[in-house]
Amino acid sequence: MKITKVKTSSISKINYDDLKFGVHFSDHMVIQDYEDGKWGELQIVPFEKFPMSPANITLHYGQAIFEGMKAFNGVDGKIRLFRPKDNIARFNRSAERMAMPKVNEEEFLNGLLKLIELDQKFIPKKIGESLYIRPFMIATDELVGLKASSKYRFMIITTPVGPYFSQGLKPVRIKAEMKYSRVPTGGLGEVKAAANYAASVYATKKAKEQGFSQVLWLDSNEHKYIDEVGAMNIMFVIDDVLITPTLEQKTILPGITRYSTLSIARDLGWKVEERKIEIEELVKASNNGTLQEVFGVGTAAIIAPVGEIFYEGKSIIVNNNEIGKKSQKIFDTITGYQYGKIKDIHNWILEL
Repeated sequence: MKITKVKTSSISKINYDDLKFGVHFSDHMVIQDYEDGKWGELQIVPFEKFPMSPANITLHYGQAIFEGMKAFNGVDGKIRLFRPKDNIARFNRSAERMAMPKVNEEEFLNGLLKLIELDQKFIPKKIGESLYIRPFMIATDELVGLKASSKYRFMIITTPVGPYFSQGLKPVRIKAEMKYSRVPTGGLGEVKAAANYAASVYATKKAKEQGFSQVLWLDSNEHKYIDEVGAMNIMFVIDDVLITPTLEQKTILPGITRYSTLSIARDLGWKVEERKIEIEELVKASNNGTLQEVFGVGTAAIIAPVGEIFYEGKSIIVNNNEIGKKSQKIFDTITGYQYGKIKDIHNWILEL
């Protein structure tokens, strides 16, 4: 592994008293190129712009994937990563689906750990803040022609971040999307491909113009069954049962925080169901008083309680627009692991 360090750190430019999400970047980045059927040497270099041909194939056809991870400064001063090997494995599943070369998972992890070690001073000290890690891969052939590229670039960049939603754990308002679709069955819903998220931008923009934080996506065939929220998987508590959409349709991302939430719920003895759930079931549960909680789960936000779902011209108010007990318990448990406040019984944490 070749390492080239910056001459002057950029950390003084960051206001840690007012951290935004994904705005400032650490001093270094990982870079590795694929050509002639093999990966070259993995390098750590200063964070900087790099030249790109206007004919770069990704710019025209979107062959790109990414991941989202975090590093945390624990209450005991130790640096922790949360389930990094699961993210790396999912990265390679995304690569396969997008006809891209897989990375060496051990080399990926070693490069990531060295990068975090070099830039550990960028990790915020406050609980609720972290160093967000963005591994990604793009195609780098220089041609205008729809095909799988023969060249690729793998990179990892990091950014010190505050909460994903500026309001923190206060419930958000979301809108059930009845017109537009994010992914069809057999599409890219189960992988972290750039195109997957690009498909959500327009409807999300329109929803935000109407005062909503996110879109609740429904199935593309009938707009009947719930898939996920734009940046998160979604969970419902109905009559004391934790319910989340099944992965069987392969239209939603198999989230790391989703898996973690379900594991914690089962540890706690909660009844859990992974199944198809109709949007009308939420209406019925709201009307009869059994809809107790709704919350999103994902790496960026961890837990995002939902206080309102707007559907077919009417608002479904959840738990008087307050965070629920189960949502709070999941948040406290996951962050407890991440910041070293409680013992990790699942072996999810990797300490540096």
